Amino acid sequence: MPKYLLMWEIDASKAPVNPKERGAAWTGMLDVIKQDMKDGKITDWGAFAGEGRGYSVSVMSELDLAKSLQRFFPYITFRVNQVMTVDQTAELAKSLSG
Repeated sequence: MPKYLLMWEIDASKAPVNPKERGAAWTGMLDVIKQDMKDGKITDWGAFAGEGRGYSVSVMSELDLAKSLQRFFPYITFRVNQVMTVDQTAELAKSLSG
């Protein structure tokens, strides 16, 4: 199963100005994230303190990842990086040396 490092960022122009509304929106999104972690779709998640951005590590198919990220559009933007394991990287290195 592919593994991805996602760097996420809140689109401040779409965030509610009212703190109570913003807190409710955050709580709803965090509930979705917690469920994804419980289901094994997200293996790690974190927010950079005070920055409105963070990261997550996901293990799912390309299509499932795309569907998952659409749940957060347009409030959160993502930069997605597919990650190779150490064994995959070693296999790549071996193929280079013939």
